This record gives sequence, C-alpha cells and structure tokens, in this order.
Amino acid sequence: MLTEQEKKIVKELQNNIPLVKRPFEQMARRLGMEEQELLDKIEEFRQRGILRRFGATVRHQNLGYTANAMVVWDIPDDQVEEAGKTMAQFPEVSHCYQRPTHPGWPYKLFTVVHGKTRAECEEKAGAIAQKTGYHNYKPVFSTRELKKSSMKYFED
Repeated sequence: MLTEQEKKIVKELQNNIPLVKRPFEQMARRLGMEEQELLDKIEEFRQRGILRRFGATVRHQNLGYTANAMVVWDIPDDQVEEAGKTMAQFPEVSHCYQRPTHPGWPYKLFTVVHGKTRAECEEKAGAIAQKTGYHNYKPVFSTRELKKSSMKYFED
C-alpha cells in the first residue's frame, strides 16, 4: 500500500518531466520536499518493484519520422526467443514483442521500425532480414493513430 504522500509522488512522476537543468528539484518543490528526498523515494520505489523504469517518449512524428511499420516475423518456435533478443538490439527497432499465433496468422515476433517514408521502413525491415537470415516477414503500416497516452494512476 502507498501512503498519501507516495501517491502524490506517483502522480507527479507520471507528468511530463520539466526541460530544466534539475527537473527533480522542481518536481520536489511542487511536492513540498527536498530533491534528494524525492530521488531517494524514486529509488525506494524501484527496489520495492513499484517503479520498473524511468523513460522518455520521443514523438517521432515531430522529428520527421512520419511512417512506422510493425514488422511481423514468422520464426520457428525454437528460435523465436533468440531471434527476438537479436532483433531487439538493432538500432532501427524501437519495440520488440513476442505474441501468440492464430489460425491464418503465423507471425509470433513483432518489431516496430520508424522512417520518413514507407519505403524507408521496408528497407529497414529488409536489412534486418538480410542480417538475421529470417525472410518470412511482413511490414504492417499504421493508417492512423487512435490513442497515444500513458497510464495515469491516482487521478482525481
């Protein structure tokens, strides 16, 4: 269970991080605490398993990367874990997941690549196929974005 103060910290951490030299100092001030106290609490959350990681989201469209493809791969069952670990290491891959197959859908490994054009995404997928030796894949392109938001906890 979290205390009321810990819930306030979680609420603060799920907001955008201020683009300043010491963002945690600013966040701590809003919480009525010292910066080091907040950093210690974040580390405690990590140790308790409440917080797994701290990340930032880059809006790739704002950088000119307007195309993205979920590249689905049909990989033998006994090779999917190793293939996933390998593909996840490619700098072109922003996400890599294993998913169950379904009748008519043999793809169990999913990677996401971004590019300025669909052709660029296809080239990236082809390069990954060439380097890994897995050639049974299909790039699936987004047609529109329906939701882009992070989970929010302890909202009023």
